[in-house]
Amino acid sequence: MCAAFPDFRLGSVLATSFTGTLSERHGSAVERIPTPHRLVDWLAVSGLAVDSCTTAQLDLARELRESIHAAATAAAVQDALPAPAVQVINDRSAEGRAAAILTPEGKRRWRLSSACCVEDALGVIAADAISIIAGERDGKLALCASPTCRAAFFDTSQSRTRKWCDMNTCGNRQKKARFHANQRKDPGSAE
Repeated sequence: MCAAFPDFRLGSVLATSFTGTLSERHGSAVERIPTPHRLVDWLAVSGLAVDSCTTAQLDLARELRESIHAAATAAAVQDALPAPAVQVINDRSAEGRAAAILTPEGKRRWRLSSACCVEDALGVIAADAISIIAGERDGKLALCASPTCRAAFFDTSQSRTRKWCDMNTCGNRQKKARFHANQRKDPGSAE
């Protein structure tokens, strides 16, 4: 990845990984797809490679990202889904013409209608969001416990009690903060 941009925070769930392209939403927000080319990069590492992306397509992608975040957040706290967000997700899903194909290794891969069809890739992401928000997959939507993050994530842990969207970032940051707070209270405990 280009050093000029922050790393992607990739997870195992496409839709919530996509919402993670904007992190620290309640702190100093970090935009991980600031340019059309950066969206091309994210799609490639997510198995939805396209050759190019326009500024208008990047705008569609960001609108979808924020709609998924709004709907997933509402679902995680058991609120009513916001109608505008649902409309955007449904529209992007319906506009996509990607096809699921089976590889010789028995894996699913997506075939986009053309190498420049970002809309197909967005359709795949929207369909993934629909499946998790509708409760069709084994797991539950949750919100990151970090007060600056609050990202929606899909918890597939056995106990369904995960607290952090990513243990290596938000979880680690919170554990360090707790450790340092305890050190300030009892400076002799580090020995």
